[in-house]
Amino acid sequence: MEAVHARMRLAKALSLLGVIVAFGVILMGAWTRLEDAGLGCPDWPGCYGHVLVPDSATALARFPHAPLDAGKAWFEMIHRYLASGLGLVVIGLAWLAWRLRHVPGYPVRTSLALLGLIIVQGAFGAFTVTLRLWPQIVTLHLVGGMSIMLLFLWLHLRQRQIASQPWWSARLARLAWPGGLWLFAIVVLAGQLMLGGWTSSNYAGIACQGIPSCNGQWWPAMDWGEGFHLTQSVGPSYLHGKLHAEARTAIHVAHRFGAVLLGIALWLLVWRYRRDTALRPFLGVAMAAYLVQAGLGIANVLFWLPLGLALAHTAGAALLVLAMTAAVWRVSSLPRRLLARPPGIEPEEEWINA
Repeated sequence: MEAVHARMRLAKALSLLGVIVAFGVILMGAWTRLEDAGLGCPDWPGCYGHVLVPDSATALARFPHAPLDAGKAWFEMIHRYLASGLGLVVIGLAWLAWRLRHVPGYPVRTSLALLGLIIVQGAFGAFTVTLRLWPQIVTLHLVGGMSIMLLFLWLHLRQRQIASQPWWSARLARLAWPGGLWLFAIVVLAGQLMLGGWTSSNYAGIACQGIPSCNGQWWPAMDWGEGFHLTQSVGPSYLHGKLHAEARTAIHVAHRFGAVLLGIALWLLVWRYRRDTALRPFLGVAMAAYLVQAGLGIANVLFWLPLGLALAHTAGAALLVLAMTAAVWRVSSLPRRLLARPPGIEPEEEWINA
């Protein structure tokens, strides 16, 4: 029994470490992209065929058409080192899940899903380089990173729940589906993350000047078909983007619309659970994260996407994902018989510990 407790403690520590490292990997990936270092190494997983960034002569001999920029190469390789470390954490959690598979309620499937996702994410990392920053892959790579981070958090919350219950004598209650309004908010958040990735990968962050107007107009000239043309040719380098101004403007405006829709979805949730003392703090944090994120988005437009604000905007998106994950977990952990209670009626029992 003591060995089981030790494995549980280790699994909880690793899942929390995974949240932190995944957050760092997301920020490092954004920093790499903002420094135009995504192609700092022309190959994968090494850099000019080496584990460490080589000297210029070695790099030139191996890739004569890709001159070495050591600074950009190191940005890319540090990102890869962090991602590799995250992969080791996932492998450790998968091994622990196998050893703890007989513990009632232990999230074995979540652990295996995390392992599968990290493998797919590694493939996206390779394709990002070999397909030369193809926007579709770059966007999926960003969304994949966010998904890995939220799975780490979900796994950690489930592990804490198991540790707080007499799991050796009775199974935990199943998580309940929270309802249609939550699904709407989740779908809008996922869509906004994809729009953010699409905006970044197509270099459309400063396609509009001014807030709330765009380039001095309320409805500027936009090419929606080209902006959201998802079958762009593979082969040329997409560094700095290939779309014309009107297509980038359409992407930027769509991202603004997505931000407004996400704000509406979150406000509806806040209003729906305004009298629910158990959920209010979680939704309050999510709404606060959204407001900060919206403010950072506005600041990036007004100040022309400075590096610090652009990184903060990515960090804000990650924090919003974490806040919404915690809120969804909280409402999902509520006993099913309490899900339909009218607003303002306090639960008769405490929520399951998270």
